[in-house]
Amino acid sequence: MHFPRLALLATLSSLAEASLQIVPGGTWTTSNNEHLQAHGGGLIKVNSTYYLVGEDKTGGSAFQNVNCYSSTDLVQWTYEGALLSRTSSGDLGPNRVVERPKVLFNAKTNKYVLYMHIDSSNYGEAKVGVATGDTVCGKYTYKNSFQPLSHQSRDMGLFADDDGTGYLLSEDRQNGLRIMKLSDDYLSVASSTYLWPDSIEAPALLKLNGRYYMFGSKLTGWDPNDNVFSTSTSLTSGWSAWKTFADSGSKTYTSQTNYVLPVGSNAAIYLGDRWVSKNLMASTYVWLPLTISGTTVTMANAESWVPNLASTSSSASTAKPAETAYEGEAATYGGKTRDVSCGSCSGSTAAGYVGGPDKGTVTFGGVHSDAAARTTVRIRYVNGDSSARYANVRVNGGAAQKIAFLPTGSSVSSSTLHADLKAGSDNEIAIEGVGDGWGPDVDRLIVPVQ
Repeated sequence: MHFPRLALLATLSSLAEASLQIVPGGTWTTSNNEHLQAHGGGLIKVNSTYYLVGEDKTGGSAFQNVNCYSSTDLVQWTYEGALLSRTSSGDLGPNRVVERPKVLFNAKTNKYVLYMHIDSSNYGEAKVGVATGDTVCGKYTYKNSFQPLSHQSRDMGLFADDDGTGYLLSEDRQNGLRIMKLSDDYLSVASSTYLWPDSIEAPALLKLNGRYYMFGSKLTGWDPNDNVFSTSTSLTSGWSAWKTFADSGSKTYTSQTNYVLPVGSNAAIYLGDRWVSKNLMASTYVWLPLTISGTTVTMANAESWVPNLASTSSSASTAKPAETAYEGEAATYGGKTRDVSCGSCSGSTAAGYVGGPDKGTVTFGGVHSDAAARTTVRIRYVNGDSSARYANVRVNGGAAQKIAFLPTGSSVSSSTLHADLKAGSDNEIAIEGVGDGWGPDVDRLIVPVQ
């Protein structure tokens, strides 16, 4: 069969990116060599680029920054900077709470409008704050804070309907979950649209094929629960009873809703936080494709999955490629790297003492890929410290990529490496320390075969 040259190149490009994967619950290292810090966040798409805006939890619960990251594939993220940062006093001052930031673009004013939950350290104020920016990831000007229509507002979200009308989604602890219409410039709340008299927080609103879906969490603090959804063809009435969408009893795969991203006209992706309440900087993300058909919404768990952002079906994922596992203890050691006991690891053994003053290394040779392609390699590891560890990773002798590895306790987790592999079985992946710092204990590599 003959393919025009441009069509063939597009097909090859699609194939070459086909194994870049989202890894729920893993460490996601961004362009600044740190784990993605955009918790409680939301996405906004501008042209072909997605921008993720969320909370920087590096310093714990007190406000530090509202961060912004960009990506064209939802897998590889570039740190763009902070939209807002801590000030010496006021709503954004020391020991303040700034949570759940979300951004909408207002076509009438040509401004990006940022809403967030503003509160004192004891959560006694329950307000929303508003800021505006000229560019999606530039510096924002903080405007003010208020209780919308004189109601408490804690966890919140934003939604823009097809006609450009903006809405605030707000958890009012005294009365329930509210949808409220914004003013034309999005800077204030104009009127009440709907109230659920239920104890639901972490709201996220989606519209597909003329139907609205509200997602939310029950009130269990930092601890996860079985999140729920309600659906209607009208924002003002007809909402269904709340139902779970993930496996019952899974506590939404240990996560809490922060946003739901529409993909095409038929598919969507759930974005959730996996909170680590005793060490918030170590919190991760659980993003999974939703299956939506009319009034039915389901979500299956996955260790990793390939996003399909051009989906025309009811799923935003494509089939994950076959994979090969390479055990750490079977790799080649350098320096004083040696076997360590690891009860949660495959084979109960890991490659330990990577990095450090003795420059320990672990090198995986004979790594196979069917195609020359950029792919997501999962590094399964253990980090028993309370802070992140780091390692330099070299693929086929190339430049070092600094990868973060969040604390795991005694459990095994994954950190993602996005790497260009050669076709064949002569790929080499070497893991070493950064300076004299210790890297993780390496359980195994999981490599797509393509």
